[in-house]
Amino acid sequence: MRAGVAVVPTAPERIRNRDTHYPYRFDSHFYYLTGFAEPESVVVVVAGAQPRSILFCRDRNEEREIWDGLRYGPDAARERFGFDEAYAIEELDARLPGLIENQRALYYPVGADAAWDARAMQWLNAVRARARAGAAAPERLQDVRALLDEMRLVKDAHEVAVMRASARIAAGAHRRAMQAARPGKYEFEIEAELAYEFRRGGAQFPAYWPIVAGGANACILHYVSNDAVLRDGDLLLIDAGCELHGYASDITRTFPVNGRFSGPQRAVYDIVLAAQLEAIRAVRPGASWNAPHDAAVRVLAQGLIDLRLLKGSLDAVLEKETYKRFYMHRTGHWLGLDVHDAGEYKRAGEWRPLVPGMTLTVEPGLYIRAADDVPESLRDIGVRIEDDVLVSDAECEVLTAEAPKAPADIEALMRDARAVG
Repeated sequence: MRAGVAVVPTAPERIRNRDTHYPYRFDSHFYYLTGFAEPESVVVVVAGAQPRSILFCRDRNEEREIWDGLRYGPDAARERFGFDEAYAIEELDARLPGLIENQRALYYPVGADAAWDARAMQWLNAVRARARAGAAAPERLQDVRALLDEMRLVKDAHEVAVMRASARIAAGAHRRAMQAARPGKYEFEIEAELAYEFRRGGAQFPAYWPIVAGGANACILHYVSNDAVLRDGDLLLIDAGCELHGYASDITRTFPVNGRFSGPQRAVYDIVLAAQLEAIRAVRPGASWNAPHDAAVRVLAQGLIDLRLLKGSLDAVLEKETYKRFYMHRTGHWLGLDVHDAGEYKRAGEWRPLVPGMTLTVEPGLYIRAADDVPESLRDIGVRIEDDVLVSDAECEVLTAEAPKAPADIEALMRDARAVG
């Protein structure tokens, strides 16, 4: 910022139905700056010669705390979280005009919420009303998210430690799901195993609604019904991660419900695994964001030709993008406080280079829907393999490596689970 004032509100509480709220989840930008998890809070950062951080939050309230739990209140929040100043949230509108007066710029999440846009205009107009007294309003409004996105894109040592822990919990949940899967069980029973392991490991929430997709359901990219019976001879695709202290993990594993890959299932799985391993090898400092995707697509396209699902040369398939019938999404995304985390993928029209501290997913897949021109043995096979990867100084670190993905390891884990229960 160099100069100016940034105003970053946290997320509001949301009503689920009637007078029942969804479990509260803070705004990621706000939490990144503060570590403060209470609703009805705003952080103000003043830059320049005398920088300071100011929190506006709820006052202590004995009656509400009986019902809803402890509130820090401004004084305790200032001491516990290291703010220079803290005030009651009710004072925000009265104090903001004085804080932005004679400042060059006002930074806030422009356009994110109409009510906050109107509120910012009120602060500016309050300053402008004092123009004859020598007060000057900021000349520039800027979206603070652009600055915060760049900050959040590269994780520090503390963030990486939390993400490793989140990944470890999620990997344990995927192992538990493999051990629990049986023909005749419902998808939601396996979803329950994931949820148990997330909470047992200390995670506060699932990072997103889990996908537990057996058989043809695995060919629906965002399948979340999770209510079908698991059938002998089908694959089960699970896309699930947890949130630990705000930071997400995101893992996908695909495995046979009965514990043994069939020949056609193994053929498709091996192609996806080879594509993922090639993409992970492309994650290194200085490589472009798109390098892992390009690497994965080449392997997938050649595999589709080898399976005789596509015709023509590899170059022709890549040029015409005919592979998109069976692989229609990107190979990854940024990961952090949000599952699809903050940060641009291109700058000035070019894919941005990877640098140490960036975290991303690598998740190629193949989704072969039933069709007249698809061999019966390959119909309704959906495979995706996803890991969380940290760009390190040399190459990369796979944070989610504890979740098995080699076919022999998956089959051994499932076989051993059946042997004891």
